[in-house]
Amino acid sequence: MIVLLGVLVVILGFVTRRNPVLVVGVAGIATGLLGKMNPQEILAAFGHAFADSRSVTVFAIVLPVIGLLERYGLREQARTLIGKLGKLSAGRFLTVYLLVRQVTAAFGLNNLGGPAQTVRPLVAPMAEAAAERTIGGKLPDKMREKVRSYSASADTVGVFFGEDCFIAIGSILLITGFVNSTYHQELEPTQLALWAIPLAVCAFVIHGARLLLLDKQLEREMALAAAENDLPLPPQTPGQSREESAK
Repeated sequence: MIVLLGVLVVILGFVTRRNPVLVVGVAGIATGLLGKMNPQEILAAFGHAFADSRSVTVFAIVLPVIGLLERYGLREQARTLIGKLGKLSAGRFLTVYLLVRQVTAAFGLNNLGGPAQTVRPLVAPMAEAAAERTIGGKLPDKMREKVRSYSASADTVGVFFGEDCFIAIGSILLITGFVNSTYHQELEPTQLALWAIPLAVCAFVIHGARLLLLDKQLEREMALAAAENDLPLPPQTPGQSREESAK
């Protein structure tokens, strides 16, 4: 049981907000030493784990490519494209993206989107441009962050509830394997996938409605911000600074 102290290293590292790669590395080394492994065996274990999980490290190649595309105007081109679509607001655009993300995930195409490769360089800039055209002005920082968060939520909700409709996804196979071995059932992946379809539809309706309401929220917040900027500051009292008076 003393080997499980490596888990404590992970918990302490995340609580103190250390570098995740450093925390996991130190926890792995500590676990190996507690398991009476020599340094050579620990290094070999790291090498085998890295070789067996090569797909996890694909981001090391994808991220530089995305960075180069952004440097040479990918975000600007995305904003220009969305600006040509006159009636497409931020909420409508994100609703369409939510639908596309769910449908593609339902066919097992999870890697077609994602926060790093799609949301940040394409979806978020296009949603920001649509919102700016709708409200007729530049978005304040607070509203811009809200649009970006809704963009990320459209991707996350879409893939989370869409992937369970695909029978060969890891979560479906894990559930069926656990239920069949533990409770001696004969549960098929197709059964779970079929039950996931109405759940995906409900998720689309609920979150799609939230996305469509985003346009009204942005207009209301923009009007409030404009009204606050037009209001004069209250009179200062003796000994009170201008910043304190504004508060």
